[in-house]
Amino acid sequence: MAVETATWIGTGGSDLVARPGHRDWLKSQAGDLIAFFQKSALNPAGGFFALDDAGQPLPPPGPGGTVRYLHETTRMVHCFAIAHLIGLPGADRMVDHGMAFLRSHHEDKKEGGWFWGVDDHGPTNATKQAYGHAFVLLAGSSAKVVGHPGADSLIADATEVLLSHFWDDAAGATTEEYTADWQPLGPYRGQNSNMHLTEALMAAFEATGQQRYLDMAGRIAALIIGKHARAEGWRVAEHFRADWSVDRDYEGDPMFRPAGTTPGHALEWSRLLVQLWEFGGRREEWLIEAARSLFLRTCEIGWDGSRGGFYYTLDWQDRPARSDRYWWPCAEGIGAAAVLRQTGGDARFEEWYRRIWDFTARHLIDPRHGGWYPEIDDELKPVSRVFVGRPDLYHSLQACLIPLLPASGSITRGLAAEAGQL
Repeated sequence: MAVETATWIGTGGSDLVARPGHRDWLKSQAGDLIAFFQKSALNPAGGFFALDDAGQPLPPPGPGGTVRYLHETTRMVHCFAIAHLIGLPGADRMVDHGMAFLRSHHEDKKEGGWFWGVDDHGPTNATKQAYGHAFVLLAGSSAKVVGHPGADSLIADATEVLLSHFWDDAAGATTEEYTADWQPLGPYRGQNSNMHLTEALMAAFEATGQQRYLDMAGRIAALIIGKHARAEGWRVAEHFRADWSVDRDYEGDPMFRPAGTTPGHALEWSRLLVQLWEFGGRREEWLIEAARSLFLRTCEIGWDGSRGGFYYTLDWQDRPARSDRYWWPCAEGIGAAAVLRQTGGDARFEEWYRRIWDFTARHLIDPRHGGWYPEIDDELKPVSRVFVGRPDLYHSLQACLIPLLPASGSITRGLAAEAGQL
């Protein structure tokens, strides 16, 4: 069955982001997303509910209430710090609620660090994961930008845990996963946790002014992108052995560790590298070379030219492995195209910005209930193979706001500057 997709992307004589109507539309979309989650996500018992397609709390799986995962709690803190900076009433309550739950339930008071999954009674998954701890640092950094009283201590504690348990200084990257009492859980090393730690380290640098965070982010980028992605022809290797050699045969869970390569992560890295380049005064030219190369290579091999959308994963021959389209690669593609437009000189970034938004508006934004469909199949119909309901608003919200702000910093920094808080 053929599915219609746009092949012509108009220009109209000016950058789309420069048009007041488009900027208003982006702000409206961001407001709608925040309202969708703000209405029902706050869990009176602590933390936040996972939401169904209509934006209502999903039924709890057991007597301990809804399981809350560390990355979801922390991302909600980050997103509602953004909402607070926009000036949306009630956002401060969401930030405070999430910050309190990080301390009251996610935090391991005995061994240190934060549990991956908890319910009303305690940990449901007591592992300590680098991915989740990266988002603790991001949450603390975003909370500091909006002046939350618990932000400094959260940043300090997260930094201490990252340095004492996760950071591999010889490699210049983070290790991956531990038991509650800090015993290593296998030799696996992953780029996904390192990518998000890079994001969090840059946010911590912005929030605190401490150079060590930026130095760590640069070392991760040099390993994952400067060394490995360059060697793979600007494909981002996802999985590594303990010696940081690429493990091409690895396959973990489909949500966080699928086999092959993940186009969305290359797009996400592209955006982060532009920010890292800006922070360094645009002196490290390899960063902008890598950002542009990653983006264009990914659009070449990861975009379905007939139906549109980015495949979730590719095999090592660049063939679709998991061909369903998820919402977050399009969100990251929008953000990457938006910041690359600001680096000048290549009309392709503007074309891709328009193309990805066109696909997103027609196939991912739910016009009935709100929010974005998390997965669509080859016929571009919503499915629930990996995700149930509406995942957190982190990716989609950022896609709406990144285009409105300078590429020289994070969303929170850009919004704070607009509000006169910097």
